[in-house]
Amino acid sequence: MFHPRRTLKALLLPLAAGLALTSLPAQTAQAASTLTNGGFESNGTGTATPTGWSTYSAAGQNSASFTEAGGHSGSYRLSHWSSSAYKVETYQYLSGLTNGNYKLTAWVRSGGGQKAAYIALKNCGGAEQRTDLPVSSSGWIHIVVPVAVTNNQCTISINSDANAGNWINVDDLTFTSGTTGLSIKGADISSLPKSEAKGGVYRTGSGTTGDAVTILKNAGMNYARLKVWVNPADGYNNKTRVLAMAKRVKAAGQKLLVDFHYSDTWADPGAQSKPAAWAGHSYTQLRTDVYNHTYDVLNALKAQGTTADMVQVGNEINGGMLWNEGSTSNWSQLAGLLNSGYDAVKAVNASTTVALHLAKGGDLSGTRWWFDSAVSNGVKFDAIGLSYYGYWHGTLAEFQTTLDDAASRYGKPVFVAETAYPFRLDSEDSHENIINTTGELVSGYPATAAGQLAWMNAVANIVEAVPNGRGLGVFYWEATWTAVTGNGWDPTDASSGNGWENQALFGYDDRALSSTAWFSHR
Repeated sequence: MFHPRRTLKALLLPLAAGLALTSLPAQTAQAASTLTNGGFESNGTGTATPTGWSTYSAAGQNSASFTEAGGHSGSYRLSHWSSSAYKVETYQYLSGLTNGNYKLTAWVRSGGGQKAAYIALKNCGGAEQRTDLPVSSSGWIHIVVPVAVTNNQCTISINSDANAGNWINVDDLTFTSGTTGLSIKGADISSLPKSEAKGGVYRTGSGTTGDAVTILKNAGMNYARLKVWVNPADGYNNKTRVLAMAKRVKAAGQKLLVDFHYSDTWADPGAQSKPAAWAGHSYTQLRTDVYNHTYDVLNALKAQGTTADMVQVGNEINGGMLWNEGSTSNWSQLAGLLNSGYDAVKAVNASTTVALHLAKGGDLSGTRWWFDSAVSNGVKFDAIGLSYYGYWHGTLAEFQTTLDDAASRYGKPVFVAETAYPFRLDSEDSHENIINTTGELVSGYPATAAGQLAWMNAVANIVEAVPNGRGLGVFYWEATWTAVTGNGWDPTDASSGNGWENQALFGYDDRALSSTAWFSHR
């Protein structure tokens, strides 16, 4: 936890040094072609302008930027803090760069509350690139900022526009060749067909009624996730409905993830019920059931020209699937079921990515145990998907540790199969929302559209920072599940309500929320 040094001002450079900075200094001073003092180790504590760096504040608040003890790896770090509201920039100008793609990495912490707190690469010849600092008051988080340098120079800029007492820590910056970004900016929209059938309406941010798939596509969504149930009571999320939705998804130029639950209803860590049609089947028959169902759905998608790009064999299978035969208490049988699904996917289309999905976003030991067991039992998979809900699955720092470890330990690309955040706490229907009190929220992320956007950007930034380009992206869950009578949570009960409408990406006025801007993440 950060403890501001209340005696700090006595240690800082005289105020006169700050008053000289009423305008940006000539940026040829201290210009270098490589980053200098990226770990802030050169000057010890209490230095307002560390070696290699410059400080600027239009209001003469240079003292809000300083070095102090408590580095991420070394002894010192850069901090921004003041007892009064402040706006300050710590920057370093690089010149003589070879044009090309570069990426900045940094380790950061933030107490949150700022109007803005971010690291930017600017004056590099193209558009400025920014990465917001996630709110993490204890654990360090590494973030990346990519940029294309086209004019042989670039400015690294650490910015705070902050209220009194807000703080950030920054350390261990590197500036190297390379690039980053997310290939998946997706959402689960499984609820959409039933919503529309029951009268659900979707509008653009300005209020024009439209098609939800198109509205989300125009916001930047490039991948849709659709769940498949075997024989659901309400006739939705079955093969026929998924085929119809897939046509809309592909017509919008989006990719398709098919999420097999191998159940007639919700499959998750607490429930992995066999479909009624498979009840009483032997383990051997269940392997055939998994293969045939997977093949049938995917082959029908391929036949209509909407081949799945990615497939989940199972949904949140922390404890396995098709209980009890496929429980994690019998790994050899679970492995057989999972490999039946894998083989069916590849038989339809060898290039479709097969993902395994756990709800263990911040659980390092649990994720290791599960995938170590899978690997030792010969389970075949191409990618790892994790559910990460910040109000259930640990801190952002724990999430990053788990995600990065999975990518490196198993040498596979990783993605967030599900995350979400509320934009308000009250319900639109009579059904109590799953997250509905301020005490359930993640510290630093209010239940507003801005808080929802900040949360999604934080998660996306962590996925983008997975080393070696193994962070694929993020799926939002469940973007279109607004409160529509008849489209409740229970497929067997038409009168059931929705506990999730406050975490959709459309507001209670049916308009796309400003938080849909997260889809335009680079």
